[in-house]
Amino acid sequence: MSEVAAAKPRSPYARLFSIPGTKAFCVSGAVARLPISMMSLGIVLALNHLYDNWTVAGTMSATYVFALSCVTPFYARLFDRFGQRRVGRLALAIQVTAMLAFAFAALVRVPIPLLFALAVVMGLTQFSFGALVRTRWAYALRGRDDGEALLNTAYALEAAIDEVVFILGPILAAWLATSVHPVSQLFVPTIACGVGGAVFFSLKSTQPPAIVEAIDVTASDAAPRITDGVADTSIAPDAAPDSADRLSLDRLRRQGAKPKSALLYGGVLPLLVVFLVFNMSFTSFDVSVTATMKGMGLERFLGLQLAMFAVGSCIGAVVFGSRTFRGSHWAHMVIFLSLLVVGYVGFRLAMDNLILLGVLEIVSGLVVSPLFTTGNLIVKDLVPAESLTEGLSWVATAGTVGTSFGSSVAGIVLDASSPHVGMFLPALFTACAVPLALLGWALARRR
Repeated sequence: MSEVAAAKPRSPYARLFSIPGTKAFCVSGAVARLPISMMSLGIVLALNHLYDNWTVAGTMSATYVFALSCVTPFYARLFDRFGQRRVGRLALAIQVTAMLAFAFAALVRVPIPLLFALAVVMGLTQFSFGALVRTRWAYALRGRDDGEALLNTAYALEAAIDEVVFILGPILAAWLATSVHPVSQLFVPTIACGVGGAVFFSLKSTQPPAIVEAIDVTASDAAPRITDGVADTSIAPDAAPDSADRLSLDRLRRQGAKPKSALLYGGVLPLLVVFLVFNMSFTSFDVSVTATMKGMGLERFLGLQLAMFAVGSCIGAVVFGSRTFRGSHWAHMVIFLSLLVVGYVGFRLAMDNLILLGVLEIVSGLVVSPLFTTGNLIVKDLVPAESLTEGLSWVATAGTVGTSFGSSVAGIVLDASSPHVGMFLPALFTACAVPLALLGWALARRR
């Protein structure tokens, strides 16, 4: 017995990657999500260089982000219903084609209205690889004695990967735009998405079963298997994927298997409101710091200054994933939000000392990834497996909408006053999210 215990990997990360297939979908999913940190900034850099117009560049980037935020949850619903591989191969081909079309159109300098139309089309083809990876983690860890603890580690790992992507992506985009070609930063994420996505969707062993697979297997089994006197209605993992390929949408409708939206499950909407509000703090901080450093004449160090926040968040994700925290996920969220409010207050007090501000960014960033991880774990608790990808995508969408609102509000405040006033906004937004999280916690306890 002691030999078995000694042979078992102690690190939760080692236990995660000891599961067959997890390394492949984790790495390929990380490569495939590079566009989330490069395309928006890449559009701004390319358009400003080619057309010498910041307004057009910023508006086109915002249009692209708004378009993708509108459709991401609906793609996720298709993935849940028909399976990642069946939907993903077609959706990936369309996505890469749209991204290449936009990049080549920018390269040859097509008229602005046509480029706007292509930006909208490109946004409408985007789906969330992060949600797909997290759903695979939940499926890979099902039925394990330590599954709940390892899922916390897996989601923290994905949050850390997100932070690494957001640290490296803008740096790579800026270097490509200035050192290679003004449009090259649009092609690199497209290639990464195509290669990483193709590998990801080729991995069958870790693919969660789709709803249509469960219907087909249940319908084809006239009599359930009997195990120890109990009827076993579980799905045979080997038979399900092949059966799903033979299903049609008409048959799915006849079976009446359409699941309800993830938004209809109790507690999901309050969580989304929390994510929308507190995500407004990030871009309002970015805009305020940008204005502050511009006033100091230190714009060349802006990327380094902003990266400190992401570095702290990445460290926090690794630490959070290696620990097991007791109690309600909602309670953890309230604590993390409260700590972030304190950190943002420190930002306002230290904004004229950039070195001290950078130190506070690292310290405050320690709770950012745990916040996102906790939100995803709450969704896992609230939403059934057949709607998990959709639920996780709604969280990402709420965050995207919140960041858009935050930059808009911060711009208005900065035009009307000063960066010192604008730096109050992050703490204000996050403080507003605390009572909303308490409300969600209360509703979840009643449920």
